[in-house]
Amino acid sequence: MSNKSIAIKTVYFSIIGNTLLATVKWLTGYFGNSYALIADAIESTADIFSSVLVLAGIKFSTKPADKKHPYGHGKVEPLVTFIVVGFLITAAIIIGYESIQNIQTPHELPEYYTLIILGAIIFWKEGSYRYVSSKSKKTGSSSLKADAWHHRSDAITSVAAFIGITVALIMGKGYETADDWAALLAAGVILFNSWLIFRPALGEILDEQQYGELISKIKTISLDFQGIKDTEKCYVRKLGMSFYVDLHVQVDHAISVKESHQIAHNLKNKLISQINGIEDVLIHIEPYENKND
Repeated sequence: MSNKSIAIKTVYFSIIGNTLLATVKWLTGYFGNSYALIADAIESTADIFSSVLVLAGIKFSTKPADKKHPYGHGKVEPLVTFIVVGFLITAAIIIGYESIQNIQTPHELPEYYTLIILGAIIFWKEGSYRYVSSKSKKTGSSSLKADAWHHRSDAITSVAAFIGITVALIMGKGYETADDWAALLAAGVILFNSWLIFRPALGEILDEQQYGELISKIKTISLDFQGIKDTEKCYVRKLGMSFYVDLHVQVDHAISVKESHQIAHNLKNKLISQINGIEDVLIHIEPYENKND
C-alpha cells in the first residue's frame, strides 16, 4: 500500500472516530452537567473539521508534478498543518474563556456516570493517537502527525476532565468548579501542543535541515557504491510525504564524463529503491584525487 493510501485511510479513521466521540461528549456533557466534558466536545468537533482539511491537503499534496510545479504540490501539507494548528488554538481560546465564565457562575455537580464515559474516551483517544502517530512516522506526513496530536490532546483534556469531575464529586458542594478548572488546564495543554505541531511544519516550509539520520543513511549507501570515492555536501528537502536530495559525490578524476554520468544515474536509482520516501536525487559529480599519489 502506498504512503498516500495509508495516510488517507488513517484520516478517515480519525474523521469517523471524532464524529462519534464528539456526539457522545456533547450529550454526556449537557445531560451530565459537566463543562469539562463539553469543552472536550468542542475540541472533538474542531478535530472533525481539521481532519477533513488534513484529508484534502494529503490528496492535493500528492498530485503529480506539472509545468508550474516541477517539484509537485507537497508544500500544501505543512500549510494545512498551520490551519489545523489554528483550529487547535481557536478551540483552546473558546474552552479557556467558557471555563473562566463557568468558574464565576454557580452550577450543579456533574453526574457520576460522566466518569464512566470519560474513562472509555481516554482509552479510545490514546489508542487512536498511537495508531495515527505510527502511520505518520511510516508515511512521513506532517499533517498526519498534527492529526495524531489532536487525538493525544483530546486524551489529555479528557484526563483533566476526569480528575476535575472526580474532585467535584468526592468533595461535594463548594467544589463544583473543579470541573471548570480542569477544562481551563486542558486549554493550556492544547496551546502547548499547538506549538509542538507548528514548529516542525514551519521548519519544513523553510527547508530547515532536520533530517540528520536520513542524510547519514544516504552517505553510507553512497560510500559503499562502486565508483564513489567520497561524499561532500548532502541537502534534503521535504515536500509532503516525499524527500528531494541534493548530493555531491567524488569519483576518480581520470574516468570519462560518460562513466561519471552512469555512476551518478545508478546511484540515484539505488538510493530511491533502498530508502522509502525519496522521490528524486540530484547528484553533482566532483573529481577525486588521491593526495598520496
